[in-house]
Amino acid sequence: MSSFGKLFRVTTYGESHCKGVGAIVDGVPPGMQLTEGDIQPQLSRRRPGQSKLTTPRNEKDKVTIMSGTEYGITLGTPIGLQVPNEDQRPHDYSETDIYPRPSHADYTYLQKYGVKASSGGGRASARETIGRVAAGAIAEKYLKEAYGVEIVAFVSSVGKVAMPFIRELEDTDSVKPEFYDFLNTISREDVDADITRCPDAATAEGMKEVITQKSLEKDSIGGTVTCVIRNCPIGLGEPCFDKLEALLAHAMLSIPATKGFEFGSGFNGTRMAGNVHNDPFIRLENGRFATTTNYSGGVQGGISNGENIYFRVAFKPPATISQDQQTASYDGVTGTLAARGRHDPCVVSRAVPIVEAMASLAIIDAALQQEARKAALSRLPSVDIHHSLLGKPPGSQ
Repeated sequence: MSSFGKLFRVTTYGESHCKGVGAIVDGVPPGMQLTEGDIQPQLSRRRPGQSKLTTPRNEKDKVTIMSGTEYGITLGTPIGLQVPNEDQRPHDYSETDIYPRPSHADYTYLQKYGVKASSGGGRASARETIGRVAAGAIAEKYLKEAYGVEIVAFVSSVGKVAMPFIRELEDTDSVKPEFYDFLNTISREDVDADITRCPDAATAEGMKEVITQKSLEKDSIGGTVTCVIRNCPIGLGEPCFDKLEALLAHAMLSIPATKGFEFGSGFNGTRMAGNVHNDPFIRLENGRFATTTNYSGGVQGGISNGENIYFRVAFKPPATISQDQQTASYDGVTGTLAARGRHDPCVVSRAVPIVEAMASLAIIDAALQQEARKAALSRLPSVDIHHSLLGKPPGSQ
């Protein structure tokens, strides 16, 4: 379906070469200041044509709020968001009338719906993610103002070129304290300092070389995006089937071109002993519980524990490349597909704000559900609850 979320519900619309794309956002709390200026920065980070490493398609991706606000204040009613498509070239896709593009969605959409978009990827195009990013900017603004939540994603690998912490995890099966410090301090300004959106200068140079080479070869390459969520409220996530990491996995794997999701220690954690992987608790001076390590990734039992939430998302090489490819036509005849159009040689730098947006949407929906539970509890009269249900020793107050 084209909708995501329960209490904060987003429905995206539009195809890659129609008149425009956007979203309807339902469940935005009333009384929050909101203008296009709050949304546009993330759309500008996502838009095509922003560097020599991305597609040359030139779109401004300027958003207009169509409903749900007056005088810059949210009304609590559905917010309509619209972005026009200005640089469409549907004639670049005439060959897809004959050939389904290898590893693209042409064939499966035709089989599912009986028809398909005749130009570009239709709903499978990354243009669809504009609505997600716009809606995510609204969610992120509320999370920041209500809880102080900070969400930062960055490119952590392209092909075989990876940031040092990924190589260290693979070599030692453990996380160094410097990695936790890095997650505590990394900012979007750090991420955007290089066109690769990799905050490690040496790694970024290697990534640029790989992407440039693949572009010259009319080919493509994949990579990973790592994301950290800071200051997430404790108690988010709905066991058993809507555990917080499950909601985040759903959100991330709904993004076009994703092929993998790794939470906390991820697959490296399978090689650790339990006495290493367990995160011991400590009590801070302010009375809050914390953990000395964070292999859990900020979630235990499907519920956020107040530590940084971190995960990594894998993106495949873009399916549409400019090389001639031997494949079969829709009528089963083997032939050569000579793809045209303008395409990213690697999507991860533009995927960064999309990952941040989907993280925002997952977290705000979980937060509103938890707020509803707390509000319902607050309406009940006070009762005596057995100490064992409250995690307290006998006789404690």
